[in-house]
Amino acid sequence: MMKTRKFLNSCFGASLLVLLLSHYSLAQTVPVGTPVLDDYLRRAQLLGDVDSASSFMIRPLYPVSAFGMKYGFDLDSSVVDMDQSTVHTVFGKDKQGKFLMMPAVVKLQYNSTYAFGVNDGAFIPNRGLQSILSPGAYLEYGGLSVQFQPELLMAQNQDYLGFPIEHDPTILFYYDYMNRIDMPERFGTGSYIQGYLGQSSIRYNFKEYSIGVSSENLWWGPGRRNSLLLGNNAPGFVHLTANTRKPVKTVIGSFEGQLIGGFLKSSGYLPPWPDFRVQENNVLVPKPADSKRFLSGLVLTYQPKWVPGLFLGYGSTSQMYRSDISGLGDIIPIFNGRKKAQNIADPIQEKRQQFSSGYFRWLSPEGHFEFFGEYGTRDNDRTLSDFMITPESGRAFTFGFSHLMSLKKPGHYFQISSEMTQTGQTIREDIRALQTWYIHDHVVDGYTHNGQVLGVGNGPASNVIFVEMAWVNKMNRIGFQMERIVYNNDFYYYRFEASKDWRNKYVDLVPSLIGDWKFGNVLLNARLQYVNTLNYKWYLENVPDQYFVPGYDRKNFVGQVGFAYIFQ
Repeated sequence: MMKTRKFLNSCFGASLLVLLLSHYSLAQTVPVGTPVLDDYLRRAQLLGDVDSASSFMIRPLYPVSAFGMKYGFDLDSSVVDMDQSTVHTVFGKDKQGKFLMMPAVVKLQYNSTYAFGVNDGAFIPNRGLQSILSPGAYLEYGGLSVQFQPELLMAQNQDYLGFPIEHDPTILFYYDYMNRIDMPERFGTGSYIQGYLGQSSIRYNFKEYSIGVSSENLWWGPGRRNSLLLGNNAPGFVHLTANTRKPVKTVIGSFEGQLIGGFLKSSGYLPPWPDFRVQENNVLVPKPADSKRFLSGLVLTYQPKWVPGLFLGYGSTSQMYRSDISGLGDIIPIFNGRKKAQNIADPIQEKRQQFSSGYFRWLSPEGHFEFFGEYGTRDNDRTLSDFMITPESGRAFTFGFSHLMSLKKPGHYFQISSEMTQTGQTIREDIRALQTWYIHDHVVDGYTHNGQVLGVGNGPASNVIFVEMAWVNKMNRIGFQMERIVYNNDFYYYRFEASKDWRNKYVDLVPSLIGDWKFGNVLLNARLQYVNTLNYKWYLENVPDQYFVPGYDRKNFVGQVGFAYIFQ
């Protein structure tokens, strides 16, 4: 017993000594989706105001480590003064301890007619008003850091017309998808209140590296609007993480990476019309009673030494029910390839839902320009020869660019950016076999957390074209956006191919006015959207004597406001 105590005391003493002697810097992050700051950092890199060595393809970012800033939330060093502050403080031997108040964040969203919104974190599909309150604090001593920024979600969750019951011939086809994913239209029948750990973490940081436990939203890939693998469309999930905080320089270039293992939850809510029956059979197939899932993921980026501004990356994720985990390949995505011909059954591989993608980003700070792309594949079992023959099978992709053009007034720019994302399939056999992104035959909760897709927020098989034009000056931005969203294009062909009725694609046309502004230590982000929906939920009322008839078209007004208060 005495030997055990001595051993534990020695371990504690050694750990404390490491903490005191280690090289450290503030490790607080800029959470994905933080009003104003998230977009500003990327523009600042295009303008050459921050280091161009960071790929921006693994987020959240660590501005202190990656860009040499004093504080991760006071990006222009105009607010925080540690000598005068009454809330931020340093303490301990050699002032190794630091306590900082994170920006207090408030987000509001309003939908007038039906649910709309993506890449909005903990927000749920909601009609009416919903809000997120997120205060936070950061504590660091030596290499140990604790970031606590919980989120409280409050939503009116008013009733609205979703999938129309008059659409009954289509419900059976619709449930072929709903029985393979957890994506309810509405979270219950009353107001919704939920607390989350939000953008919180406990880490040990050493030089460029960090390990710990986090519930922060993750974003993998170069996209500004969509990520195929991981984005902030759903709430953050609790995960173990080992990652870099800044590029690791070597003789051949710089590397960044992250390895995660996390735990996903189901929503607990059902799709629309769950009691509907066709020929005395229920359309709903209940999800497993034990729906706890484990998600593992790996992402790596590389900047070649000989090609400044070019970043290459690879990401892979794998999820399965925790009750099905049986080996190392189920836990660490490096070991779960199991390549095979597509006509060979593999019971182990088929229990996993896997995605992988390769991507690039090329930026020119001198030209204030970036071009990026991501190409992903569903499953991770295809042989190289099979991929070379039909690379379009199971594919999804994103391509985009952004350019800042100088205006006459110094520091003022005109920004134009665009992005196109497609997850809908083009091979008929894949569509008929229900091999659609984000749904799965075995992991029937699909690629979701708390009822929302982890990747592209518009859901399975969505195709999106996005354009933005804006005036920008430092953190300030005023602009116009236009978006065309085609929902579940695979379902459209799956349902209507036999009838040869090609009129009723479910499409949103969404013009938006946007604004970001900094008022002293207050950051304001606002968006006003007019959602013009054509053939809502693919519904079209047939008229026997007329072919070209208006579908079930609907209108929705959406308002979003975000505030971030930076404590002085």
